[in-house]
Amino acid sequence: MMSGFSRLRAGGLLAGAALFATAACGAGAAETTPDGKPEVVAAFYPLQWLSEQVGGSDAQVSGLTPPGVEPHDVELGIQQVTELKNATLAVYVKGIQPAVDEAVEPDTSFDAATAVATVPAGEHAEEGEEEHGHEELPYDPHLWLDPSRLATVATKLGERLATADPAHAQGYKERATKTAAALGALDQEFTKGLTTCTSRTLVTAHEAFGYLADRYQLKQVGITLDPETEPSPARLSEVAKLAKAEGVTTIFTEALVSPKVAEVLASQVGAKTAVLDPLESKPSGDYLSAMRDNLKTLQTALGCTA
Repeated sequence: MMSGFSRLRAGGLLAGAALFATAACGAGAAETTPDGKPEVVAAFYPLQWLSEQVGGSDAQVSGLTPPGVEPHDVELGIQQVTELKNATLAVYVKGIQPAVDEAVEPDTSFDAATAVATVPAGEHAEEGEEEHGHEELPYDPHLWLDPSRLATVATKLGERLATADPAHAQGYKERATKTAAALGALDQEFTKGLTTCTSRTLVTAHEAFGYLADRYQLKQVGITLDPETEPSPARLSEVAKLAKAEGVTTIFTEALVSPKVAEVLASQVGAKTAVLDPLESKPSGDYLSAMRDNLKTLQTALGCTA
């Protein structure tokens, strides 16, 4: 996630870029490719994957966040602001990337969080943490970690693309239905795989897994809300006490975030660490395979039986 300085810098770049883009391009109609395909711009990986599945060969999909980069750390240049403003459809989640929130056009954007029932934001912000990211939102924005909710987003995305490109409406709707079915099957795998576990407590480096916990009756305990914020000694002590009381054997960390805090906590409670991917950036496979890897990790850590 970005520091306060980085966010101010991003905001400054955005404002300048937006002004330049407006002056250079005018209000601008929605862009299409040379062969007439609608341009779909997705803010970060899970939404890019979903847009590619639903858009298929009828749409040109691009992503704003490069592989291996946290979405929160992306700064928008002039070209990216112009792409967002002129896109046939910009797909994003409000609160993940403030610069994107400011750049999208209301009539040609789709906030995936509006398609589902959201869960409340984490409750354990350290003092000043609300200044550094999406923690000021009343809801947790990581909705893609619940396949059933993402299936709902897929259906809504199909409808939005069908409206934007009526000539290919049937294709969008059919692919949305197929994608929703694949996500529904994944949801069933998680439901079955996490039914019988000796523990149902997830201790995570930061509170990104609220939707997963909500869907599969797990309890998330985040060390922090922001992975770049050092937890206070009091918070570490509180989580350590809870982890010991509930027999937690694994502290979850993330591939793109330093495991230091999780390792310190694990050493305090005699646990090990494991990577649980929040899928904010492109994994080695795709969304479905990465989520299945997460399921295997959870089953091992929580002592789930088949």
